[in-house]
Amino acid sequence: MTPASTVASTSVGAAPSGSAPDSRIFPGGPGYRRMSFALFLAGVATFALLYSTQALLPLISADFGVSASDASWTVAASTAGLALFVIPMSALSERFGRRTVMTASLAVAVAVAVVVPFAPSLTALIALRAVQGAALAGVPASATAYLAEEVRPKALVTAIGLFVAGNSVGGMSGRVLTGWVAQEWGWRVALGVLGLVAVGCAVAFRMLLPAPAHFSPGSLRPRVLGRTVRAHLSNPLLCRLYAIGALFMTVFGGVYTVIGYRLVEAPFSLPQGVVGSIFLVYLVGTVSASTAGRLVGRLGRRGALYLAGGTTTAGLLLSLADSLPLVLLGLVLITAGFFAGHAVASSAVSKTATRGRAQASALYQSAYYVGSSAGSTVGAVAFHAGGWAGTVSVGLLAVLGVVAITLAGTRAARLATV
Repeated sequence: MTPASTVASTSVGAAPSGSAPDSRIFPGGPGYRRMSFALFLAGVATFALLYSTQALLPLISADFGVSASDASWTVAASTAGLALFVIPMSALSERFGRRTVMTASLAVAVAVAVVVPFAPSLTALIALRAVQGAALAGVPASATAYLAEEVRPKALVTAIGLFVAGNSVGGMSGRVLTGWVAQEWGWRVALGVLGLVAVGCAVAFRMLLPAPAHFSPGSLRPRVLGRTVRAHLSNPLLCRLYAIGALFMTVFGGVYTVIGYRLVEAPFSLPQGVVGSIFLVYLVGTVSASTAGRLVGRLGRRGALYLAGGTTTAGLLLSLADSLPLVLLGLVLITAGFFAGHAVASSAVSKTATRGRAQASALYQSAYYVGSSAGSTVGAVAFHAGGWAGTVSVGLLAVLGVVAITLAGTRAARLATV
């Protein structure tokens, strides 16, 4: 099989005269819809399971008699597990193949999902969630590496945007579904139902995803892996992208971990089912992620990141109001800005790394989910100490970091052209 790095980088049309035809998948070509839908379902299952307890935190707090910061560990444990295992899983995908690792990861994760509703204590629930996150680690880095190898370069941002859109649909549907089910039958039944939905997504994913045609097995030797990781970490552009992903996710993790607590309290006092429905806002993320390719085409990568950061900031400030419509508008802007920024940064990682793409993507995912864990825990602590304004302050500091890093990238690019 031909390594991805040796395949000609051509546009979605005929290959230039004298060069070999580009056999990679392109929009409208054979297998593109199957591939897109399969990875969309993988994204749905991953995000639905990874954040399955987030909308249920007030109920979990009440059931176990714990604080918001304690209950938030059921979210932080899963994202921390993913962050810790994403690099080892990416190494396995280099050796055994992207599709194989993604299939195994989803299989283990959905098996744990069937057990999670029976957790006898908060400690047991947190432990199971950590195992589930570790299992899911094989999906994100393998998926973006699969796309980088199997999809033509000009279609890569759009293809990754569709995978990220699946993440947003999974995050939204999981929270809405669990919210309404939990209102009637409790959080344990809600998690059980979500687990069954994830099983269906995992089975459909395996049946639909085309076999890789451009994968070349790599080495599992620790020395080779370490050399690849060091090379990526010595690349200033990749490091900036990793930091941007982490900071965007700090905002998002903090906001959506705490928003349920805010909305069930005065002056809103919303029931659990309605609080779960708030996550329909994720549909905005589906649109913003899937259009990231066009956004980069018009504004460039850094321009798109500035716009994403500005949109997120506006949303955070609006969410401070004690008016439900303004809070909802704030969540719309936060969600749109986050998913656009994430799609732009993650696709830039895949395009920047010409070798060891799985490790490059894994480092991004590791930083991204460290940001999620930090946002979940720090956001909850800030909410306990200073209310919603405390959580917003954490988010604003993170966005300021995104802008500062992007400005540094802009300056570096200008100096490089002098």
